[in-house]
Amino acid sequence: MNRLLTKCPVCSGDLLVTRLYCPQCDTSVEGHFITTANPFSPLTDEQINFVLTFVRCEGRFNRMEEELNLSYPTLRNRLYEIIRALGYEPGKEEQPARLTNDERMAILDEVAQGTISLAEAQRKLLGRKDDPAEKSPEKS
Repeated sequence: MNRLLTKCPVCSGDLLVTRLYCPQCDTSVEGHFITTANPFSPLTDEQINFVLTFVRCEGRFNRMEEELNLSYPTLRNRLYEIIRALGYEPGKEEQPARLTNDERMAILDEVAQGTISLAEAQRKLLGRKDDPAEKSPEKS
């Protein structure tokens, strides 16, 4: 059976479901039906199978390597293709926040005034979240 089309093959407009059919009892129902949004609809059957394997293996590439007989770089590249097909960019959230020159200077001023440590300044400059475990304990 073919996959449900969501876009018109001629003009790329959204398609509307107007007829449902039961092959078991030969019943047809006509009207205007709203299809539920499926975030995985852009994926190919091969990509959906990869996602199912990923979930079954609990996201562990070492298990997937054995099951699919693929190398780690190949698995990572396929995962990145799926992430892109879903409209995201791999690793985008991992990039540090961009600081303005004024924000960088304010951090350096805090170091000069002794209000923050060098390690804390480095974390801020790199856009990392504060890690309470790395902060030095306050002196009593």
